[in-house]
Amino acid sequence: MNLDFLNLILSDFNEEDFRAKLKIYKELLNKFNRIHNLTQLKNIDENILDSIEILKYFNFSKAKNIVDIGSGAGFPAIFLAFILPSNFHLFEPNPKKAAFLRSIKIECDLTNLTIHKEKVENCKSIFKADIITSRALMDVKPLMKLCLNISDQKTIFILWKGSEVFGEVEGLKDYDIFENGLRRYCILKNTQSGINTTL
Repeated sequence: MNLDFLNLILSDFNEEDFRAKLKIYKELLNKFNRIHNLTQLKNIDENILDSIEILKYFNFSKAKNIVDIGSGAGFPAIFLAFILPSNFHLFEPNPKKAAFLRSIKIECDLTNLTIHKEKVENCKSIFKADIITSRALMDVKPLMKLCLNISDQKTIFILWKGSEVFGEVEGLKDYDIFENGLRRYCILKNTQSGINTTL
């Protein structure tokens, strides 16, 4: 897996530490997958790169709290948490997947990671997210509605989508879409400020 782009983007990127955590992740995924069938993904490295290549297009350095919705097997948030110092909150209501994510947190010593075994709409949060991420969970507008309790006008949504995203953002104004192969990274701002109000 070529990580040269991270060395160019991040001055403090520790490639040795990142690869060590990847090794632990893959070992645990294989272990859990044999019992619980967490994911059907065939090319794990390809999906890891898909998780972190957003760093080519967006600077996360000012984000204190990052929330990931429907974290599943950890794409994309686990791999961003390997790299970034931000506080990550992963929402995954499925008990088996949440248990896997907790194992990753413990074995990789991710002190910046919190696992929430609940749906985000049920969260009684005491903070507002700086960034909300999600990969191919649901359409853009329903997802934004689900997150009203943890977002405000400063919250930025960063969504891993496919070509369908162009139809999903119809009626919204303050967004950017970056194409990376078949992936479309959708970045939405001002989601509660009156600009993106056609939810």
